Order: sequence, then structure tokens, then C-alpha cells
Amino acid sequence: MHRSGPYTTAKRALDLGGTSVLLVALSPLFGLVALCIWLDDGRPLLFTQTRAGHRGQPFRIYKFRTLTREPDDPTQPAAHATRVGAVLRRWALDELPQLWNVLRGEMSLVGPRPTLPEQVEQYGPHERRRLQVRPGLTGWAQIHGRNALSWPERIDLDVWYVRHRRLLLDLWILLRTPITLVQGVGVTGTDGTNPSFSPASRSHA
Repeated sequence: MHRSGPYTTAKRALDLGGTSVLLVALSPLFGLVALCIWLDDGRPLLFTQTRAGHRGQPFRIYKFRTLTREPDDPTQPAAHATRVGAVLRRWALDELPQLWNVLRGEMSLVGPRPTLPEQVEQYGPHERRRLQVRPGLTGWAQIHGRNALSWPERIDLDVWYVRHRRLLLDLWILLRTPITLVQGVGVTGTDGTNPSFSPASRSHA
């Protein structure tokens, strides 16, 4: 396992360099998305939420808002997504503001997706291994099914990444992510929901 040293330095350099380039290159897209959200459903344009980061430390995550302003059930995004929000979720464009989280060092371009603090409170030793690295904008689980995976499957993939992480693997994940998005795999769970963690979903004690 790569805990420190050249890999950590190279990974952070990739985060800073890649994020800086993406923020500049995608700035027109940011403006277009913000305009579309405003015309479709007004403000707010962004959605923020507390998530668990490296070693479980809380931070505020940023997304473009995709749900109606007062959804009856946020766990059913397909039922409460705005017209623009449905498109943003399909292409994961709602995640783009998290580039700011990467720039701030709260996230990485590649790593396990950040989850809710209340979910982390239910983690066992196996699940907690995914907290050993910064959460990512994309990750090993995302290119292997995204939300179509069960939580045990996603956690096992995340833990595999933590154990085998290296710069070439990060680059492979970044290259595979656009292909996964084009294929449209795992935009939501198999029942149209976002899978959530529960003690019963643990694959390991």
C-alpha cells in the first residue's frame, strides 16, 4: 500500500494541475449549467451538504442542484429531479463544482466517493478502510457500475483501490471515467434510487 512518499506528492500534483486545467477549460460550461438551472427552476444554483472526508473528517461538498427545491423524498432523485437536473445527473455534470473541493485539498480527482457522516458512524473495520484516502470525484467503483452497484460491492471496490492505489491506476480511472459516462451505466440504482448504507448491507464484520 502506498501511504506516503513520491506517490502522495505526484497524486497531489495531478490533483492541482488537473483541476486547474479543468476549471479554466470548463468555465463556459459552468456558466451554461448555472444559467440552465436558473431558467428551469430558479435558485439556489448549488447544493451543499456535509460529507465525511479523509479519516472521517467532515467537509462541505458542492454540487449543481438537480432536485426540486423541496423534494418530498431526496432518496428518490429520479422522481424529484428537475428537467435540467435529470440531464446533469445523466452526465455527472452536477459533480463539477467538487473541483473546488479538490483544489482545497478536501477531495482528490480519484478516490472513494464521499458519504454522509451518519453512514460512516455505522462503518465496521472493513468499511473504514475507504477513509484512509481523500474521497474522489471519480473512483474505482464509479468505473465499475456507479450507483447500479450494491453498497457491499461499492465498498469492496473502494477498499481494493485503497490497497492497490498507484499513479498509473489513478490515470487509468480518469481515462475510463468519460467512457463510463457515455455508456450511461449506473446513473441511479436498479430501482431508480441512490443506494444507501445500512448495517445490514455490510459485507464484512
